[in-house]
Amino acid sequence: MTKIEYTNLQDLDRGELLSILNRDKIREHLVTHNQFNDQSLAEWISSKVSVDSTDGCKVRGVRVNGAVAGWCGIQFENESYELAIVLNEAYWGVGVAVFKDMMVWASGLGHSHVVLHLFNTRPEYKFLKKMASRVFESTMFGQKYTSYELKVPSA
Repeated sequence: MTKIEYTNLQDLDRGELLSILNRDKIREHLVTHNQFNDQSLAEWISSKVSVDSTDGCKVRGVRVNGAVAGWCGIQFENESYELAIVLNEAYWGVGVAVFKDMMVWASGLGHSHVVLHLFNTRPEYKFLKKMASRVFESTMFGQKYTSYELKVPSA
């Protein structure tokens, strides 16, 4: 049985997280940025801890069966609360479960809608399109995304 755990981001093994965030397979689906090193990773983690302390936001590390699998979060970007899920490709199969947990978090945080921006390298997800109140193309950081505005189920 797959056990998904959420932990404070700063409690993840930094070497394992660094390895995940610098994988080419992961990077091709994210905003273009330089590879992380120990210093830039520490700064990034600090920025995400700051986001986590912001009202309406929640950022967590993800472990699957005890192994570092990636991170996820609800963060305020571009005038809306957005979902972010970044998982090592070995754990992509748990992405839907992580997404469902995050929608529960969004409800608990009092959000009525959240947005999920998927880089244009990703295929269209029928279950997201079906759930979305609106699907639109957006451009952020000079890159195109398919954005899904999702109604958050009430608690």
